[in-house]
Amino acid sequence: MVRIPSLSGQEAAVAACVREALAGFGIPCEEVRGNLLALNRRFDPSKPTIALDAHLDTVPVNHGYTRDPYDSGNDPDIVYGLGSNDDGGSVVSMIAAFRHFYELELPVNLMLILSREEEVSGPDGTRWLFASDGLFATDSRWPRPQWVIVGEPTGMRAATSERGLLVLDGEAQGVSGHAARGEGVNALYIAMDDIQKLREHRFTKHSPRMGDVRLSVTQIEAGQAHNVIPDRCHFVVDIRPTEQYTNEEIVDELQALCKSTLKARNLANRSSATREGSPLLRTAEALGVETFSSPTTSDWMRIPVDAVKMGPGDSSRSHKADEFIRTQEIREAIDKYIAFIEMFYGNTLE
Repeated sequence: MVRIPSLSGQEAAVAACVREALAGFGIPCEEVRGNLLALNRRFDPSKPTIALDAHLDTVPVNHGYTRDPYDSGNDPDIVYGLGSNDDGGSVVSMIAAFRHFYELELPVNLMLILSREEEVSGPDGTRWLFASDGLFATDSRWPRPQWVIVGEPTGMRAATSERGLLVLDGEAQGVSGHAARGEGVNALYIAMDDIQKLREHRFTKHSPRMGDVRLSVTQIEAGQAHNVIPDRCHFVVDIRPTEQYTNEEIVDELQALCKSTLKARNLANRSSATREGSPLLRTAEALGVETFSSPTTSDWMRIPVDAVKMGPGDSSRSHKADEFIRTQEIREAIDKYIAFIEMFYGNTLE
């Protein structure tokens, strides 16, 4: 997988490689809009389904690499290269766990989802699979899972919540004029006043898992010349929501504070949290799996069902030069996924 470039939107070659590997294991899968899906051999439509979901795509190569990003190396203990940690480790360990259960009669169906375009939240990946007009809603052969384990590098800790991402473009409007004569209405001052209000604002709803909504103003731009009062000022607000608010609610609350116009770039990057009382939570507790709240987004924000995020590797290595994952991490992940699924089956029958 590492040797095959698989940038978001260009996953066809790596998907073909993985599909061939699955066929070699005796596991038929279907490629739908570039996503690979498979069901356990004794799939029963009368039973609920849990899915293992990991993504095939990578971010672009950055300029900091000191080695070939498409050379996995010859070290038996470490796999180097772009996508090895994010998300190759989850892909291969989830495939191995799926193989373990594939031929068995299961109390709950098992689905394997290897998706595309995760890194760019593209239209044909998980966002489409789970959409109201997507695959699971329109093709009865592929039931929408009731539970999903999202494979991302978490050190096999279970993320039971994940902050969303909301980016706002703010624009203050004034009236241009000559600075020497004190003419006009300074849009920069309007923006500064609004930014101060944003800095002082506190959202009242507190998440027991994620804490408070986080807000930072990260960019500002205004003016064309030193002697002209600016009639436009643009600024950018980075917000990391919790499950206590929808993105629409956050925009409405902040707009009420500001004279500047606030426009969301995307309202779909919602926060996520495992459902209270979920068998996924009970399973993690029973196995002593450490739980935490993840600050990073993933395909989970596109998955409107009960889920946790858990996979081998370390998130701090993702999107960085000389990416790697240890083979021991993958071995341990396979065993932990198998143990988790076995325990999960028992919890769903309680």
